[in-house]
Amino acid sequence: MINTSSPRYKWEVLALLWFAFLFNQADRQVFNIVLPLVREDLKLSDVQVGAIATLFNLVYALFVPVAGYVGDLYSRKKIVVGSILFWSVATMSTGLTTGIVSLMLLRSIATGGGEAFFGPANYSLLAQYHTRTRAFAMSVHQTSYYLGIIVSGLAAAFIAERWGWRYSFFIFGFFGVMHGIIMLFRLKDKKKEDVSPDAGQVKKPSLLDGFRVVYTTPTAMILTIGFSALIFVLTGYLTWMPTYLYENFHLSLPEAGFHSMFYTHVFAFIGVLLAGKLSDRLAGKDKRYRVMLQGLGLLLACPFILIMGNAGSLTWIYIGFAGFGFMRAFFDANTYSVLYDVIPARYHSSAAGVMIMTGFFVGSLSPIILGYIKPLLGLSFGFTMLAGVWVLGAILLFIAFRFFMKKDLARVALLNQEISSD
Repeated sequence: MINTSSPRYKWEVLALLWFAFLFNQADRQVFNIVLPLVREDLKLSDVQVGAIATLFNLVYALFVPVAGYVGDLYSRKKIVVGSILFWSVATMSTGLTTGIVSLMLLRSIATGGGEAFFGPANYSLLAQYHTRTRAFAMSVHQTSYYLGIIVSGLAAAFIAERWGWRYSFFIFGFFGVMHGIIMLFRLKDKKKEDVSPDAGQVKKPSLLDGFRVVYTTPTAMILTIGFSALIFVLTGYLTWMPTYLYENFHLSLPEAGFHSMFYTHVFAFIGVLLAGKLSDRLAGKDKRYRVMLQGLGLLLACPFILIMGNAGSLTWIYIGFAGFGFMRAFFDANTYSVLYDVIPARYHSSAAGVMIMTGFFVGSLSPIILGYIKPLLGLSFGFTMLAGVWVLGAILLFIAFRFFMKKDLARVALLNQEISSD
């Protein structure tokens, strides 16, 4: 019998969700890594390639608010386990595609839809088990994102060059299925009496409550815009940077896959752990410092985006990757901590779903926009454009710090106090 109240179990939950998120990001990045081989084998154009990535993110965005709503009503453990099994099978099936239609159906619709149900329930379950250690736990959890992309960047290209791109999907999907089976037996829902004060409310949230609470809470709304800016830049970078190195610097596919992901995500790994510790320390004085750290992270990453998209030598491009990764980690470490600080706990999954939906809907446009820009102005121009997106996001986050977050924190504290006294 697993004791969910044990202090140790919350760290096992973190470990289980860490590996699940690693496979989530690895499976998602496999397509970007083997993209040149897929494009050549299936005779796809740059716009078609961009459209596949865009459709994936659109499907993800459409399903994720439903996933958030479901996560506030039903077992989050079952949703998380069902999601990883579904998307892993879809990833394996992607290796069987023979053309643009089947690729869109299996890669964009099936995989995107399956992954949509993972995020809201995953973060909400982690937040339930970690309260005082929330930012640190979220930061450790985020490191799996970075390692997942590094692993896929190296392993997927290695597999594709030796056995063909289809085996990259077969192998990564298989390991996802295996971990889903482990989670089926080890992962447990948090007991309701152990969850935060308003979890016992009789009134269940409706599908529209997540939209209402996010879009009417100024800090949550600005955070959602900032998150959209983050995803827009990251989606464009993850989709096209391996191809950029492969074509412009004539690296081999494994080299392009590895170098385009390694430096960014190793330094993001370091940055997110530092940012998580710093965030929890500063939040003990004033929780508004979390959103300030996010704004600083986006702003200070912009010079590195310019370097990685315009430098003439690989050394400087890798320096750009490293600085870009380290600074963006200050946003990553605080995303869900900021959201959950200004949103009542009973709406956490729904609110996360709405934020993710908005972010990936906006972010879905990036691959196809860069796909259009690539033959006309070049990817260097496209990457330069991405820096401007983060400047605007940083300005909005500073506005939230200065004018809105204090009021939103007070409102949530008052609401939770009223619920506790009922």
